Amino acid sequence: MVLVVAMLSQLLFYSCHAQSNEDFGYEPLSPDSAFATGAENLWGHEVFPSMFLFREGGYKGRTAVVANQTSVVGATHLVDTLLRAGVNVTKIFCPEHGFRGIAAAGAKVDNSTDPKTGLPIISLYGKNKKPTAKQMEDVDVVLFDLQDVGCRFYTYLSTLHYVMEACAERDIPLVVLDRPNPNGHYIDGPVLDTARFRSFVGMHPVSVVYGMTIGEYAQMINGEQWLAGGRECNLTVVPMQGYRRDSVDYELPVPPSPNLRNAHAIALYPSLCLFEGTHCGVGRGTDYPFEWVTYGTDTLDLRQEEAPAAFTLKYLMEMYRIVGTRRAVSAADKPFFLKSNFFEKLAGNGDLRKQIEQGMSEEEIRATWQPALDEFKKIRKKYLIYED
Repeated sequence: MVLVVAMLSQLLFYSCHAQSNEDFGYEPLSPDSAFATGAENLWGHEVFPSMFLFREGGYKGRTAVVANQTSVVGATHLVDTLLRAGVNVTKIFCPEHGFRGIAAAGAKVDNSTDPKTGLPIISLYGKNKKPTAKQMEDVDVVLFDLQDVGCRFYTYLSTLHYVMEACAERDIPLVVLDRPNPNGHYIDGPVLDTARFRSFVGMHPVSVVYGMTIGEYAQMINGEQWLAGGRECNLTVVPMQGYRRDSVDYELPVPPSPNLRNAHAIALYPSLCLFEGTHCGVGRGTDYPFEWVTYGTDTLDLRQEEAPAAFTLKYLMEMYRIVGTRRAVSAADKPFFLKSNFFEKLAGNGDLRKQIEQGMSEEEIRATWQPALDEFKKIRKKYLIYED
């Protein structure tokens, strides 16, 4: 009888609150709303009461949230919204750049405490990139909500992989709240050679730009058995409402990381990030990161140029030509590519550097990618939630 009363009270709570978006800090969605993120759709999804408000025995599920500054419901942070809804949030996992998204690229992020909620924040870009068994001990369900930019070397995908792996090992359900991919309208670039160049900036055999949302990508990781030991994660994706893959005019409400500050930089990022494997700069530390490329006093200024509709090698090859000309005059300048294999990790293969050095045209280089791209597209198609 006590259990029945407890369940009825929880149901009353859910019916009175979980379906009233105003109570969660944002305006209610109209039935005719053109678009809603997975985070905005969570409250009406069947997974919300079953995983986050009820657990067998009548207690609330202990919830870990993988989040950063992009994890918002309207104008309110997801964590605040969940707490207001009565969800038992026990901890926060954060990716590269930290929970507030202010740490520099590659900078180690330490564990901390959220001053607003008092919740522990566990870094997945510090001592460990995968949640440890101890960190998962008091967790019944994990909620993942990070804004991806649709590019293979953006490390939130690797964080997703390791979170899925940790969940699979302990049979903990994972719920991914889907968000738009601002570069989701095309597929392009070389496919990663995982046997030689797998790293935290690329873990899976996908193209540089893969044309999938993070929810679709999670389904692909699971379905292709890319997790260690071929395990599968107990995965639920809460989809978006009204998402179109060709909605290139959708602008992210929150910058996904410190150096991707606007839609123009995000569109250029798949092409310009390859410069991170060279001695060129991409505007870090300036007001226009990923909108120009520099080498000494030479600048390739792309601030006024229209964002590319596809992944392009044009900028890379143009700067390589400029640097080659300069070095012919002064041997004191640095070479173009870094001595390390970081360029190869970003490109995903050991061929692109050689192809550029050999003077191959962009068309000739792109033709070498096509067989692997065709195979990837077949794999990708199996996991799509939204129409192409």
